[in-house]
Amino acid sequence: MTQLTDLLDAVATGVDPGPFALLRREGADELDLFTGPVDTVERLTDLPLPSGTPGARTLALVPYRQITERGFACVDDGAPLEFLQIREHQRIALADVLAALPDEPVHTVDAGFDVSDEEYARTVQRVLSEEIGRGEGANFVIHRALHATVQGSPLGAALAALRRLLLGERGAYWTFVVHTGTRTLVGASPERHVSVDDGLVMMNPISGTFRCPGGIADRAALLRFLADPKEVEELYMVLDEELKMMATVAEHGGQVIGPYLKEMSHLAHTEYLLAGRGTRDVREVLRETMFAPTVTGSPMENACRVIARHEGRGRGYYAGVLALLGHDEAGRQTLDAPILIRTAEVSPTGRLRVPVGATLVRHSTAAGEVAETHAKAAGVLAALGLGPAASVGDRGPVARLADDPAVRDALAARNAPLARFWLDQRAPDAPGLPGLVGRRVLIVDAEDTFTGMLAHQLGALGLVVTTRPWHAYGPVDAYDLVVAGPGPGDPRRVDEPKTAVLRALLTELLATGRPTLAVCLGHQVLAGLLGLALHRREAPYQGLQRDVSVFGRTRRVGFYSTFTARAETDRLATGYGPVELARDPGDGAVHALRGRGFAGVQFHAESVLSPDGLGVLAELLTDLLPASRADELSATPGRA
Repeated sequence: MTQLTDLLDAVATGVDPGPFALLRREGADELDLFTGPVDTVERLTDLPLPSGTPGARTLALVPYRQITERGFACVDDGAPLEFLQIREHQRIALADVLAALPDEPVHTVDAGFDVSDEEYARTVQRVLSEEIGRGEGANFVIHRALHATVQGSPLGAALAALRRLLLGERGAYWTFVVHTGTRTLVGASPERHVSVDDGLVMMNPISGTFRCPGGIADRAALLRFLADPKEVEELYMVLDEELKMMATVAEHGGQVIGPYLKEMSHLAHTEYLLAGRGTRDVREVLRETMFAPTVTGSPMENACRVIARHEGRGRGYYAGVLALLGHDEAGRQTLDAPILIRTAEVSPTGRLRVPVGATLVRHSTAAGEVAETHAKAAGVLAALGLGPAASVGDRGPVARLADDPAVRDALAARNAPLARFWLDQRAPDAPGLPGLVGRRVLIVDAEDTFTGMLAHQLGALGLVVTTRPWHAYGPVDAYDLVVAGPGPGDPRRVDEPKTAVLRALLTELLATGRPTLAVCLGHQVLAGLLGLALHRREAPYQGLQRDVSVFGRTRRVGFYSTFTARAETDRLATGYGPVELARDPGDGAVHALRGRGFAGVQFHAESVLSPDGLGVLAELLTDLLPASRADELSATPGRA
C-alpha cells in the first residue's frame, strides 16, 4: 500500500500528488488505484488504447459536450475530454483503504442550488406543456446543481467524502475519486452506462426513484411504488431507448434481463440489464451510446435540443461517463463506463458543484420532480457534510427488500405485458418468413432510432435492411419496400424541413405504387396526404401501452405519440384507391391504415411495449410484398 500511503501523505502536507484514480467496483472487497499522466483529446476515437500488457490502459473523463460528436445540440461549456494514461495499477483491500483515508469532516460555505426549487418547478411545467405535450418526445431529464465552497484542502475533502461513501453508500456500480490536477471528481454512481467484456456488450437502464427517509425503506410503500403506473412507464421508456442503442452496438440487438431492485442508502431504483454480442471498437461503442436516456431523454436527438433550450447552460461532466478502456488476456478490447451522476466536482480552488436531474414524463408533477432531485443528491451531499447521513449503518447488516417474495413478484410482473422478442434469447440464424426472406427494405429515419429496433425485427422476418436519415437523398429503386420511419415533431407543420421531405417521399411512393410502410410520424404524414385530419391529443400517448383493434384483431401495442389522425368511418375513398382504417371506437383516432401497396401504423410495433408488434409487421408485410410483385418492383424507378 506504499503508493496510496505516499499519495495521502502528499495531500496531507498540501502537495498535489499528481493524477490518480481510486475506485471500487460494485461488490468488490478491494479498490483499484491507477496513476499516470493526464492528457486531453478532441474526440473519442483519439483516446489511446495501447496494446501489450492485459488490463486497464486508459481512464477517460467524458464530458456531456462530447455529444456534439453525434451532431446533437448542446450548450458548449468547453469541458475537456481528459484521460489518465495508466502507468501503474495497484489493488488495495477495502479495509486498508478505509484505514488510510482521512476520517475528518468536510466543511463548506455558501451552499445553494443554482436553480431554486420554485424556478425548477416552473421549468418542469414548461417542459411538460411545451415539449411532451407538443409531441417533442416521451421523457426529458432536466438538471440543476448545488454549488458551495470547500474550506481547506479540496483534494483532502474529496478523499474524506470518498471514505464516507465507501462506508455509507451501498448499491453503487462505481464508488470513486478521480483527480486530474485540473479537477477532482468524487461520487457513487449507481448506473453502468455500457460495458464490453469478452465481446459481450451490456447496458443498464435505471429509472424510478423510491425515497427512503433516513435510510429506512418501508415495505408497503415500496410495493405501492412498484405498482405506480408513472414509475412503471418511466422504466419502460428508458428500456426502449437503450434497446435502440443496443440495436446499433450489438450485432443482433439487446436481450432484456431483469428487472431488479437497486437499493442504496437514501433511495432505491428499478433497473434492467441489456446484453448482446458485438465486435465494434470500444471507442465506437462509447460514441454510439452517448448518452444514457436516463440522463437525457427520448428520442435522444430531440432530447438534446430540449435540454439546451430549457437548461440554457453547459452540463460539465454531468450525464457524461467515466470510461475505463483496456484489453483482456486474449487481447480483446474491454470497456467499463459508469454514468457520471451522484458525483461532485471540486476545482483546485475549492469550488464545489453537485449536479442532479429528474426524469420528466407525462405523469410528472412539479413537486414530485423537485423532491426527486433532493433525494438523488442526498448520498453525495451527506458525504460532503451538506446533508444527514442515512442511519442504517448503525444497526448492522441491512435487510434486502429485493429478497422479499412480494417485491420479487412485483418486479417479475413488470415483464408480463412486454414483447417476448426482446425478453427471449434469439437465434441469429433463425429462418424468416417465406416470401419475405431476402427482400430489400429501406428505412427512412426521421430522427428516432426506434428504426434500429425496427431493423432487427425486419431482419428476424428475413428481410435485408438499409437505414438512411431523412435528409440523405438517394434512389429507392433497389428496394422492395420503403419504410417512412418515426420521429418527433408536429406533422401539421408541412413547411418544416423534415415533414416536407417525408411528404415528398410519400407522395412519390404513392404515385409509383412502390410498397410502403409508414410508422408513427410517417403514418401521420401519410394520413394527411390521404385527406385525414390531424389532431393533437388532449393527453399525450407517450410510452403508453393499449389493446387496440387492428383490422379486426385485438393487438397489444405501444404508443409514443402526441398527434393522431382521426376519421368518422372505417373506409376512405382516395386518389390512390380505397383505404381501410383501424379506428378507435371512442374518438376515431386512426391506429392503422392500409390501401393497395401501402400501410401505416401509429404505434411502434418494434417497441418493447408491443408484444403483438412482430405479428402485426408480419401480416402487413406479407400483404405488401407478395412474391409475384418482386420483378415488377425492381423495374420501377424512384428516389428518396
